[in-house]
Amino acid sequence: MDKSILIIYTGGTIGMINDSKTGALCPFDFDRIAKEVPEINEFDFKIDTITLPKLIDSSDQNPEVWASICDIIIKNYDKHNGFVVLHGTDTMSYSASALSFMLNDLKKPVIFTGSQLPIGMIRTDGKENLITALEIAAAERDGFPIVPEVCILFGSKLYRGNRTTKINSERFDAFKSYNYPVLAEIGIHIHYNYDAINYSYDNKTISASTKFCTDIAILKLFPGINTNVVDAILNIPFLKGVVLETFGSGNAPTSLDFLDKIKKANDRGIVIFNVTQCQGGSVEMGRYETSREMLNIGVVSGYDITTEAAVTKMMYLFGQGLAISDIKSLLNFNFRGEIAKKHIGF
Repeated sequence: MDKSILIIYTGGTIGMINDSKTGALCPFDFDRIAKEVPEINEFDFKIDTITLPKLIDSSDQNPEVWASICDIIIKNYDKHNGFVVLHGTDTMSYSASALSFMLNDLKKPVIFTGSQLPIGMIRTDGKENLITALEIAAAERDGFPIVPEVCILFGSKLYRGNRTTKINSERFDAFKSYNYPVLAEIGIHIHYNYDAINYSYDNKTISASTKFCTDIAILKLFPGINTNVVDAILNIPFLKGVVLETFGSGNAPTSLDFLDKIKKANDRGIVIFNVTQCQGGSVEMGRYETSREMLNIGVVSGYDITTEAAVTKMMYLFGQGLAISDIKSLLNFNFRGEIAKKHIGF
């Protein structure tokens, strides 16, 4: 038994039980999960487990935990063929996006999964998700991993992690990738979409960049938004960047007051990253008059990136201590398949 997979347990619904005092769901030790899913002992590869010292609900997720997960992967990279990260669903898209940027030259699967129901419940989706994630993490073709990137496995689909959004708090198909095809469809057989998977053929050694800067904000526009709200967000102390969620293909109010506040923020060195509120589609700044002015001001187009990937990418780039001009340029650069521009192919 030469092949081995490492499970990294962070907490989340998949490992929850009801607190006897409060009735609220709280995490328990992974050893109990292993007992709940004895089927994993039937695999023809070794399964090791590491539990984070402090299990957390995904609502408490933060860059320090992301760094801990990266550290575990780096330290165990040569000893395992793939990794499965058990994680709460609420912030799974953020975490998968973050790790996709943090892990440099990854050539092995890192599969995030979890569940909508605790694994001890009769109708839990956790068993199938865990079993399938392990199978995909160990899957090879011609001696090489089939999916050597950071992914999310949930329900019947495998997604590129930084392309996902959680769309439902109750259904078992809780995630969707609107702007990028699924990497695999899971049924009786697992059908891989090889053309959509990112393969790297260089010989560089795995490494991790774990410094993140959280001095950013999200500003979601809505009709009639008070400019005092815009002003308050753009003048947050120590603010470095703003993910601006705009209408349609990147459109925003054309009022001089709004545009003046955006321009002044840009002139102060605050990076404004334009991301569409639409679930699918892309920002096309300059297509309409309502976005042309922001383009002239210096707002950066997010094209078809998700809000989750935009937030974590911006935190990652600011964490590297780069110049503002470089950050603006790199926000448009396709690092891990998180963004598609017409001149960038996969």
